[in-house]
Amino acid sequence: MVTDVSTGSAPGRKASRIGGRPATIASLATYVPPRLLTNADLEKMVDTTDDWILQRTGIRERHIVDPGVATSDLGKQAAIQAIANAGLTPADIGMVICGTVTPDMMFPSTACLIQHKIGAHHAWGFDLSAACSAFTYSLTTACQFVASGAHEHVLVVGADVMSSIIDYKDRATCVIFGDGAGAVVLRAGEPYELGAIGPFDLGSDGEGADLIKVPDRHSFFVMDGQKVFLRAITHMAKSAEAVLDKASMRLQDIDKFVYHQANARILYGVADQLGQPRGKFVRNIDLVGNTAASPCTNACRLPIDPMNASGNQLPLTVFSLHSVSPCRMCSKVSGFPLG
Repeated sequence: MVTDVSTGSAPGRKASRIGGRPATIASLATYVPPRLLTNADLEKMVDTTDDWILQRTGIRERHIVDPGVATSDLGKQAAIQAIANAGLTPADIGMVICGTVTPDMMFPSTACLIQHKIGAHHAWGFDLSAACSAFTYSLTTACQFVASGAHEHVLVVGADVMSSIIDYKDRATCVIFGDGAGAVVLRAGEPYELGAIGPFDLGSDGEGADLIKVPDRHSFFVMDGQKVFLRAITHMAKSAEAVLDKASMRLQDIDKFVYHQANARILYGVADQLGQPRGKFVRNIDLVGNTAASPCTNACRLPIDPMNASGNQLPLTVFSLHSVSPCRMCSKVSGFPLG
């Protein structure tokens, strides 16, 4: 039997077989390290120019960690603020899921290290490795533990130190990525309250494994940019249409589209393919670059403050292993200043 991953139910069933409690985003927080790597800096490191980077990616600057700063350190900062924003303490957290492809070490998990660093002594957790889809996959997984009643509060962290796996002699990749973290706290809620999460559209395409990868633990990140670009636009647009259909919504019902911040040209390409105004697509990639597991959380902060009073609909969309969820975004947010 086919089930709806957002509810664990057969198509058309309103209640879940595993408890059925709707999951709600109680709070959101983000963090990027203070050190900036600008396009002017990259001009001194690799054969590129500010104009070349802006035209192809829309990125002006990105944040990177200082030596010795790990993924768990970034995740800790976002996690502490997200928990505070939710009006909770670390002792209230029952579970930690960390989406990352740059774990501090092979084991124990980065989630376990974050759990210790924030003092969530009653929580257990694990890492989820899905590259740019890691946050949305982690969010999907966390929803199941809330829906089943297994946990009252689940912390979801997306964090990566992409600078640790980037070859700064490869201008095709080093101009794109930055380091950062985002975190949300999930709790049980009501189906249509502020922060309630709707259905998901999840997918994987192993056929494209050679297009974007880190082949082994001793290798740098490699990517076939043009092929990824074309696949991203196609899959992100189709996934948005699919999840809105599941939610019985239309494109015109959406106030803002919050996509994975991979490349400004990809965002515009998706907007054009969906026939939607580019102004509806939230963009902050110019200030932080592509931070892998955390761009959705970083981008989500931008439209929330002026929009939360009316509880408008925001779909979270990410491509690599594509996944989407429409939700009415939460009002308790914090993060780095954006100038």
